[in-house]
Amino acid sequence: MADHIRIHPAGGTWVVRAEGAVIAESRAALELIEGRLPPVIYFPRADVAMALLETSDRVTHCPWKGETVYFHIGVPAARVADAAWSYESPTPGVAAIAGHVAFDASLVTVERL
Repeated sequence: MADHIRIHPAGGTWVVRAEGAVIAESRAALELIEGRLPPVIYFPRADVAMALLETSDRVTHCPWKGETVYFHIGVPAARVADAAWSYESPTPGVAAIAGHVAFDASLVTVERL
């Protein structure tokens, strides 16, 4: 793992809301801290309403984490484009985030209850 990335249990209960709808809620979320960037909360897929996520055509690559797959969030009130992402096969140093989904906090609400 790059020495500027740390992953640990986020602690507490975390929730994601989009247009008022609860998209995820978890007591098993992980917090990823990368350098001086704001922390990112990763939710286990089992705690995400995956039926509300639609795979996007957008794919990016991070040299430290691997290939990023994005998702649109579809809720009755709106469609929020590229609002979530996942590393389907993360690099070995960040393997803990495999099977997890993160959300863009500028597009949806991510908060600890």
